[in-house]
Amino acid sequence: MKKLLILSLCFLPVVVFAQTAEEKGLQITVEADKRDAGFIDSTSKLTMTLKNANGDTSIRKMRSKNLEVKEDGDKGLTIFDEPADIKGTAFLSFTHILEADDQWLYLPALKRVKRISSKNKSGPFMGSEFAFEDLSSREVEKYNYKYLKDEAVDGEDAFVIETRANYKYSGYTRSVVWLSKEKYQPLKIEYYDRKNTLLKTMMASGYQQYLGKFWRPDVMMMVNHQTKKETRLDFSNYEFKTGLSDRDFNKSSLKRAR
Repeated sequence: MKKLLILSLCFLPVVVFAQTAEEKGLQITVEADKRDAGFIDSTSKLTMTLKNANGDTSIRKMRSKNLEVKEDGDKGLTIFDEPADIKGTAFLSFTHILEADDQWLYLPALKRVKRISSKNKSGPFMGSEFAFEDLSSREVEKYNYKYLKDEAVDGEDAFVIETRANYKYSGYTRSVVWLSKEKYQPLKIEYYDRKNTLLKTMMASGYQQYLGKFWRPDVMMMVNHQTKKETRLDFSNYEFKTGLSDRDFNKSSLKRAR
């Protein structure tokens, strides 16, 4: 009888639960986060090129520092070196997983540190087409995800995932991310405003791999479809595990940033 029972169990139908679009979107995002973990800290140089609707351009030079934080979001510090009228301006960001991010801007002309309100993070960063919230690290828990489809970007295969912010005061109803299947880094992001109209598109290109693991772009281009303005970021001199610590990322570090 026991052998007969075992034999009959072998022919029972196998129930397979299909993965939902939300589950797949989350799974892909968790994998992307896992692959980029462990960089500890990084530095880079940036050239920001602003272009208005008439095609006029202006250029700014910056340096960026980032610190990986366990059990919370990453910390970032951006320091402006050129032009002379904004030299010494510095932006400090503490990304959090579920709580509102902390962000400060040091304005050397006023010699004071200005805290960026959670309600104002959708505003433009230093006149660029990047918003303050675009400059925070994208912690997994801060968004809801939905896998939409597979689609190539400039010949590179990508997952297409819709994200919606879990935090208050986002300037976007949603964003759509084209995530490289090879690098698990964004190739393209579309941002939709509070009326769910396409506002901006960000394209990232020229990815290079560092330390055999971490992919970083050489160029990020943000185009505002409503104002016809553009901001291009060119990255160079990436370095990792440089010895940065929490002491390099506090409000005092804003004032002494050089």
